[in-house]
Amino acid sequence: MLSGCGVLILPFTADMIALTLGWIAYFLLHSLLASLMVKRWVERNNPHWLPAYRLFFNAIAVILVLPLVWLTYSIDAAPLWQWSGSMGWLANGLALLAIAGFLWTILYYDSGEFIGTRQLQEREARVEDQEHLHISPVHRYVRHPWYFFALVLMWTRDMNAPLLITVSMASLYFLFGSRLEERKLLSCYGDAYARYQERVAGLIPLPWRHLSADDAVELERMARIQQQSKRIVQK
Repeated sequence: MLSGCGVLILPFTADMIALTLGWIAYFLLHSLLASLMVKRWVERNNPHWLPAYRLFFNAIAVILVLPLVWLTYSIDAAPLWQWSGSMGWLANGLALLAIAGFLWTILYYDSGEFIGTRQLQEREARVEDQEHLHISPVHRYVRHPWYFFALVLMWTRDMNAPLLITVSMASLYFLFGSRLEERKLLSCYGDAYARYQERVAGLIPLPWRHLSADDAVELERMARIQQQSKRIVQK
């Protein structure tokens, strides 16, 4: 709600405090389970678990997020703002474009690798993901297109207090979580990914920061060489 001076004030009830703490706990656990530290601990102590680790990680992420989504939409709260008229058309149009962009980028991912079924089938017991760096047409303009499309989709919705909490917490996680994720990508792909970071924006596309198709192919080639060199050293 808005106070008399136009400042947004959220009515923090017990449910909303629980929602906030729930998202904090969820994102901390999600980051911890995704970290190389935990994966290396599993490798040292229970290496036979590694082939199923990615599948387990994704299953836990889905199971634990469902109660938080349910709580977000079950809390009765007045709207903070609603899109209407031309702004409503614009908001919904951007949301549809974000969904279309998300579906388009799926075509460029190894779904088996992402979900974890390929690692389980092939009994892959390496800590780091083995998928090669692949810079899709969308990745040439933004390093984390799924986060970008999710931000567009979330912030173009009508908003009440619990949804604003959820959207704000998710946005902060995308900001900080993407940095943690990129530490792993730098470790895996080396200088090729560092150059990619320099050339392409992280969460929000910037017109002056993008790669040509030829530049993307060259960085992919550099990343493959980096991965091959690491595997030789590890052997």
